[in-house]
Amino acid sequence: MKLLIATTNAGKKREFLSLLSDSNLMLVFPDELGIKMDVEETGVTYAENAILKAETLCKLSGLVTLADDTGLEVAALGGRPGLYSARYSRAVVNSDTGRRVELLKELDQFPQPWLAKFVCVTAVAFPGEGTQTFDGEVSGEIIREERGDFGFGYDRIFLVSGLAKTMAELNLDEKNLHSHRAIAVNQAKILLQTY
Repeated sequence: MKLLIATTNAGKKREFLSLLSDSNLMLVFPDELGIKMDVEETGVTYAENAILKAETLCKLSGLVTLADDTGLEVAALGGRPGLYSARYSRAVVNSDTGRRVELLKELDQFPQPWLAKFVCVTAVAFPGEGTQTFDGEVSGEIIREERGDFGFGYDRIFLVSGLAKTMAELNLDEKNLHSHRAIAVNQAKILLQTY
């Protein structure tokens, strides 16, 4: 069965390909189908945004579609950047490095530890049928020093609880055992393999 993965993010593509490599699914991405990934994320929850992306691309492609919405929630910032993690301070900086720098600048006014969690919601849209969502999260803390060469986004400053490693110090196989996206995708995989 073909499964459209609703992302153009290179880091997410690698993770989805790895997470679903042992499934009987043939993964395709919007650019391979000539579909422009231009869905405005107007939802007020991760689930709403994931559903928007999954249902929009499902209608455009006619394929079962999986989308996710993911965010970093920092306790000291009242859960921000949250839904806006990928667009955090975009007016000032538009890069992973820039967003990490901006986050650390904002956290400087608060005492450490800076407790945080990564949250992911995946949505699977079926043509002519309903959409189902699955949640995953992983706890940790934000650290000042960037560590690791794997991953993307905030991974280099997110120390995973109980591992003494940042998310970026985990290779893809290790990350697939511990990440918020892996938890959510593995639940979706069970549904997809029985579809």
